Amino acid sequence: MEVISLRRNVLQRYDEIARENRQLFNSKNILVINLLSSPGSGKTSIIEKTLEKIGNSLNVSIIVGDVQTTNDAERISKFNIPVVQLITNGACHLDSKMIKNALDKLELDNIEILIIENVGNLVCPSSYDLGENMKVVVFSTTEGTDKPLKYPSMFHRAEVVIINKIDLIPYTNFSLEDAKRYVLQLNPKTKIFETSCTTGEGVGEWCEWLLEKMKNINATK
Repeated sequence: MEVISLRRNVLQRYDEIARENRQLFNSKNILVINLLSSPGSGKTSIIEKTLEKIGNSLNVSIIVGDVQTTNDAERISKFNIPVVQLITNGACHLDSKMIKNALDKLELDNIEILIIENVGNLVCPSSYDLGENMKVVVFSTTEGTDKPLKYPSMFHRAEVVIINKIDLIPYTNFSLEDAKRYVLQLNPKTKIFETSCTTGEGVGEWCEWLLEKMKNINATK
């Protein structure tokens, strides 16, 4: 019982910090995306393609979480935008306190969209609120059609699901129809995009939706 109480107290404190983060983001009219996936699904590639499409029209900053390396942050830095690298040293997720500390390294008044690239994991990150506006889950066609059923908590919380690497479907037994059905069974309100970072297919639709989201935030200023 003591262990359970300790865990509850720790999570409660993280939730309090998440609320503080959210209040700060809202006061600055920043759209914050918590980008989640298992390793290798293409999170960083999605960010790169997104920046290619909207990087010149909006002020975007990135927080990158990784267990050890700075590889992803180095890839994104070529776009000459603010990037903060968080090394978790083995932790399987980012938490709200890590994000709060990272914000000290960013000029919040100059940010319109903040993308948080979480650690590659579909289990632990689902339990941690970072103060984001939405969770966006990426999974690829090489991971199997039943990925949403295996990790229901993550997909249940997702406002957006990006099914990536659709160019590889002919070389797999992946069923796009079934995968979309599984996602919507868990959350009928989830917006689904089908993308390929190799061919560029579907990236435009995702970016247009994102720009519309940003317009709605600007309209409230």
